[in-house]
Amino acid sequence: MEQREVLGDAVMTRIGQAVMLLHAGDREEARNRLGVIWSEIGERGAALHRCTLAHYMADTQDDPGDELAWDLRALTAAEGLTGAADADPVGESGDASAVRVLVPSLHLNLAADYLKLQRFEAARIHLDRAWDAVGVLEDDGYGGGIRAAIGRMEQRMRGSATGE
Repeated sequence: MEQREVLGDAVMTRIGQAVMLLHAGDREEARNRLGVIWSEIGERGAALHRCTLAHYMADTQDDPGDELAWDLRALTAAEGLTGAADADPVGESGDASAVRVLVPSLHLNLAADYLKLQRFEAARIHLDRAWDAVGVLEDDGYGGGIRAAIGRMEQRMRGSATGE
């Protein structure tokens, strides 16, 4: 068990290092490093790792369709982890709790993806799901930032709907 925890920490550390490259503007190198990690953990890796990696891998994509595919992977991983916790919230794992606070952001990203692809109905569905999920967020900088971003997306969608 101890070896598994060390391995988990190593995966998250490597993801974090790639994310730092992404935030520094090196999307290609971040995409390459995240791709290597994904090839190691794949669809059977820990849900927290898959969710986190896919969430950031989406941000490295040039093609909106590829971005959507990665954001869908992130949401699928999150739902797999948090869905199990919903059945027994008292026994919720730390991973499920960590992922639960990402759910509003994951739906927000999907709304943005669908808006880029001019799939307005799908964008609306995910924006509504983002609003529905914000109750898990604290009243702190992260929670406020996500709520504000959802509000901005709401305005963008209204503008898209009216042709602005």
